Amino acid sequence: MGSKYILEFEQPLLDIEKRIENLRQTSVNTGVDASTTIKKMEFELVEKRNEIYKNLSRWERVQLARHPKRPYSLDYIKKITSYWFELHGDRNFADDPAIVAGIAVIDTIKVIIIAQEKGRGTKEKVYRNFGMPKPEGYRKALRIMKIAEKFNFPVISLLDTPGAYPGLGAEERGQGQAIANNLIEMSQLKVPIISIVIGEGASGGALGIGLADKIICLENTWYSVISPEGCASILFRDSSRAKEAADAMKVTSYDLLEMGIADEIIKEPNGSAHIDIDATSKVLKETIIRNYTNLKKYKIEDLIEKRIEKYSNIGSYDKRK
Repeated sequence: MGSKYILEFEQPLLDIEKRIENLRQTSVNTGVDASTTIKKMEFELVEKRNEIYKNLSRWERVQLARHPKRPYSLDYIKKITSYWFELHGDRNFADDPAIVAGIAVIDTIKVIIIAQEKGRGTKEKVYRNFGMPKPEGYRKALRIMKIAEKFNFPVISLLDTPGAYPGLGAEERGQGQAIANNLIEMSQLKVPIISIVIGEGASGGALGIGLADKIICLENTWYSVISPEGCASILFRDSSRAKEAADAMKVTSYDLLEMGIADEIIKEPNGSAHIDIDATSKVLKETIIRNYTNLKKYKIEDLIEKRIEKYSNIGSYDKRK
């Protein structure tokens, strides 16, 4: 699986991989041809992988969305773009490394990409604040969205955050207002917006750059108003009941599609994105190009009207007084 870190339900896959590796090593040491047996075991690995990843519980998908080897935003940006130029700062307070934003070229399409980045390794995770944006991050994102509007570039947002940073300084600098202002501005932004959940989509922290014409989820992702642990802490006074909360909240990509929140699910090749980032990136790129090609057919006035209508139709409510 290419990683020492495995989840409990992935253990059978690691066992088969170890058996294949041991057989290869034995074949090299003894000179005995074991290619036929190895091929059978490789087929067994593929079958077992399909079996496991097609029958995941909601909590297991949440765990996969947090997998430390899962590709992050910058991993995908590197794979799907032929040009990437990052822009920094909110022109007010500071630059927020938890949100990366810039100009890119995908195939032949000039785009603005705005993404949440968690970072690899302890040093970078601290630098990126573990992917938890502060107000200056959301203000930077909005500043660059306005650049997209000025030059008629579509906006691609990649969501992957455990939530907006809840620290005292962030609250003093207007965390809630920054997110709310982004929602207002994005609802009227005069360019197509495509939002893709690539990992965790937690609360307003994700929604602050996630209001879009198309909401697309990678298969093993979650998107909700609060994390399962947070929900369990509030409802059950016990964060260890997160698995139960995940089921009650219906947080997965399939739940979102069923509820009409997500427009599309991107299947993750070979079971999960961390197993094959190249194949996942290829499908992600194709999905972006296809959706943008469809969205650019609309007049901007019609696109904004459809965007507002999309959010008006999410959920249900009783009009009776």
